[in-house]
Amino acid sequence: MGDIYDIATYQPKKSVGYMLSRVRVEMLAALDRELSADKRLAPLEISSAQFIVIAMLAGSSAPMSASELCKGISYDAGAMTRMLDRLENKGLMRRNRSAHDRRLTHLELTQEGIAVYPRMREISMSVANHFLRGFTKTEARQLEGLLGRMFENAQAAAHRVSA
Repeated sequence: MGDIYDIATYQPKKSVGYMLSRVRVEMLAALDRELSADKRLAPLEISSAQFIVIAMLAGSSAPMSASELCKGISYDAGAMTRMLDRLENKGLMRRNRSAHDRRLTHLELTQEGIAVYPRMREISMSVANHFLRGFTKTEARQLEGLLGRMFENAQAAAHRVSA
């Protein structure tokens, strides 16, 4: 298979990378607006970035460290520490020292974090459905599959560089 883009016709503002970036920015902004407008969640001042952290913790079957969380969402360690501090101050998550390795801290949602997560998930789903308006379910699944393939290509490229 040949290259998709060539130098003669490449238009950066129409490229997949640019469009993915713009859609991501707009989705996160829409999620921020919806989270802040929700009567139950507004007092907690939860941002879309904080929702992503809460969703990662809620979806994890095993205890997760801050380092694992950073890798999972490609987030800066310093910024993650500040975000975790905010979530802990809001009573939505806590840090627990590992019983096996005192240097390791596991993150977990508190009862309050567990309680608000379903509403946050519902709002996130609503935002995603809004962005997919006009798509059929088949088209949405196809888009997910295509983006999944792009992600696999990115991981394979990163693995080649680190090997």
